[in-house]
Amino acid sequence: MDNEICYRAVLARDPRYDGRFFTAVLTTGIFCRPICPARPPKPENCRFMPTAAAAQAAGFRPCLRCRPELSPHLPGWRGTSVTVSKALRYISEGFLNDRDVPQLADRLGIGERHFRRLFQKHMGTSPQKVSLTRRLLMAKQLLSESRLSITDIAYAAGFQSTRRFNDALRKNFALSPKDIRKKFTAPRPGGTGETSGLTLRLAYSPPFDWRSIIRHLTPRAIPGVEQVTEDGYTRSMQLNGKNGWCRVTPHADRATLKATIHFPDITCIPLILARLRTIFDLDANIAVINDHLSTDPDLAWRIRQNPGIRVIGAWDPFELTVRAILGQQVTVAAATTLIGRIVNRYGAAFDPGATGLSNIFPTPDALARADLSGLGITGGRIRAITTLAQAVADDPDFFDRSKDLDGFIRQMCALPGIGPWTAHYIAMRALREADAFPASDLVLLKRMQKGDKRPTAKQLEIISENWRPWRAYAAMYLWNVEHDDTTDQ
Repeated sequence: MDNEICYRAVLARDPRYDGRFFTAVLTTGIFCRPICPARPPKPENCRFMPTAAAAQAAGFRPCLRCRPELSPHLPGWRGTSVTVSKALRYISEGFLNDRDVPQLADRLGIGERHFRRLFQKHMGTSPQKVSLTRRLLMAKQLLSESRLSITDIAYAAGFQSTRRFNDALRKNFALSPKDIRKKFTAPRPGGTGETSGLTLRLAYSPPFDWRSIIRHLTPRAIPGVEQVTEDGYTRSMQLNGKNGWCRVTPHADRATLKATIHFPDITCIPLILARLRTIFDLDANIAVINDHLSTDPDLAWRIRQNPGIRVIGAWDPFELTVRAILGQQVTVAAATTLIGRIVNRYGAAFDPGATGLSNIFPTPDALARADLSGLGITGGRIRAITTLAQAVADDPDFFDRSKDLDGFIRQMCALPGIGPWTAHYIAMRALREADAFPASDLVLLKRMQKGDKRPTAKQLEIISENWRPWRAYAAMYLWNVEHDDTTDQ
């Protein structure tokens, strides 16, 4: 990192750099976000760290004013390691809370030593330290924004005992849980033993276009499972055999969203938050992505017009894949109708009150055994859905088996009824593959047409080489223009 650029960002309190680095202050022993309201330290007293974990590994404590736990979870690398990206996703979901680094390396399909070297190179510290920092910052946020008991917070953050939790906070923050809680006023009282109405903030790095996301999600909301309005996204969920629901709304003045969670198992909080961050693509380093894509004149004007476009994610890969299969070569409205019929017939009933929700999305087991005839679905798509459902029911890690994008595309195309377009679409939205690109998409081809000359899929593939490693964002910018409702992007 360029120290001069970082220091100028600190002086300007530039929100575009929030999450891209942290300022470790030698004279105080604390580290801050670039937007910290405190008086900026002298440049000779600053060390700029790529991640919060790297700052803590170097012995610095998080600032209590700017609260690093609320910074966007931008990776401290520039898209150069898909392995690190996947590892961060697993860590954010709590993989290392009860498992070890060799197991994570094995899940990613690489050797442990090479995995540790990658983390040191791209994150500036070890996987264990990144995981510990995530748990500590999660705990600090829960202490600050909820009235859950300290015991509940310890387990919700991923600690295996309250003793380890207390020791970790004292060692890394030089404060006890009670001390941290005294420094902040929680927004409202909450229950213990469950996250009833727990509201937490989800930070992002601006620009962020909430309206474009809502415009995309509204016609695609799964009846009974999702409800989308101009001011919020609500959905039902099932994790570890338990049902709940959540709602996400924008914050009027801050670069954050508010997530309200109703779920009976507090240990699922990290996973729920990670999935919500995926849906709204809150971890995108959008300033870097836009700078790269703006070198192409076909994208530059679109980015200037609306720089806050995100790759809209998905709650669950299986759910999205079923939706994508139904959406092939039909209108968005038709696909929504079909998936609503499936949910109504095979989704478990769920009644959380006055939310507009009525069902849980069907499990792979349920759809593997389902009779989908009589719902208006073609025979080929019925076969595609039941084959997929059986594959996921037999192997819950089905979507995580491939080691790279090309391997995932081959894996998905081996299933009946799934071609490259669908596979790339799933990779974009469900797996956060930033370089996935459905080059054969008719709308993308139309957007790149010059006069009466429309490129072929192969030609668009060649054009898109200059957009790597963020071709998925290029696709979203092209799709964002008002387009014909002919295919289910």
